[in-house]
Amino acid sequence: MSKIKTVFFDVKDYEEQVLILNQPEECDFVLIKDTFQNGFNANFEKIKDAEILSVFTTSRIPGELLKKLPGLKMIATRSTGYNNVDLEYCKVADVAVVNVPKYGDVTVAEFTFALLLNVARKICQAYDELKRGRINLQGSIGMDILGKTIGIIGTGSIGCYTAKIAYGFGMNILSYDPFPREDMKEKFSVEYVELDELLKNSDIISIHAPSTKENFHMINDDAFSKMKDGVIFINTARGEIVDTGALYRALLRKKIAGAGLDVLECEEVLAQEDLYLTKTDCVQKECLEKTLINHKLLEMPNVIVTPHIAFDTKEAICRILNTTIDNIKAYVNNKIINRVA
Repeated sequence: MSKIKTVFFDVKDYEEQVLILNQPEECDFVLIKDTFQNGFNANFEKIKDAEILSVFTTSRIPGELLKKLPGLKMIATRSTGYNNVDLEYCKVADVAVVNVPKYGDVTVAEFTFALLLNVARKICQAYDELKRGRINLQGSIGMDILGKTIGIIGTGSIGCYTAKIAYGFGMNILSYDPFPREDMKEKFSVEYVELDELLKNSDIISIHAPSTKENFHMINDDAFSKMKDGVIFINTARGEIVDTGALYRALLRKKIAGAGLDVLECEEVLAQEDLYLTKTDCVQKECLEKTLINHKLLEMPNVIVTPHIAFDTKEAICRILNTTIDNIKAYVNNKIINRVA
């Protein structure tokens, strides 16, 4: 009986041994370090008969490439988000998409507050100045977060844990979510409000929503105009939820006092510019424009940009890999668990 060809893209060195040691007998694992879109052609002979595909958020999974894998039955994302996968194609082709739910609730929420505290107290800015031999007490004046109102957009597992931390800091908590959680109201005094009210009354706004067609550019020029002057803005969710140009304009006019961003629109271009500069035909004009703005954001002293690492702890990586292996083992046993599409 032939084994189930299972191809992993975006494989890091620290993942290899775990995957090899936990490979089910029924499977043949192929481990590729490159992203799906960049490594597809070079590795096509290895992957053309793949039945399972596993990818991280750094890969983009378009239908035009998936259709070249006629035996594909399941895509296992090593992430909670799955907006990088062409779900329309998967639906038509009957390819199951499964994810890793709840691996990073604590992890990403803690990182959210790492960004928030850094921005609120201008830690990175002061550190950069000190390295240049400058101490600027006036320029380093920050703000306390005790008693401030944080607006949390999305109370899934990460948003809920963010609220728990905020409660511990003595903050007032507003939230916008189509599906309010009664337990969050009772445990952490979370007040659910409409989005406009959250934008108007929050001192700090933190994004914890998934990226969907419905909330694409949910935070745009109009949304920023409704915010308090001097708000702190944090995004550890997905870059596509925020209009990059609108964010930059809000920072320029000081509507936003500071921002902590672990995600950006077109972040894959920023991360692999050497490749994209030699293959500009692979990048949409719109994405090149956003990349130029991303560079402007990197230059702003009141903005902290990190390279999508909010998930990146030993504990979270272990949970990601264990759940991914469980998803594959379930498929081997003719079950689909953690299905999202």
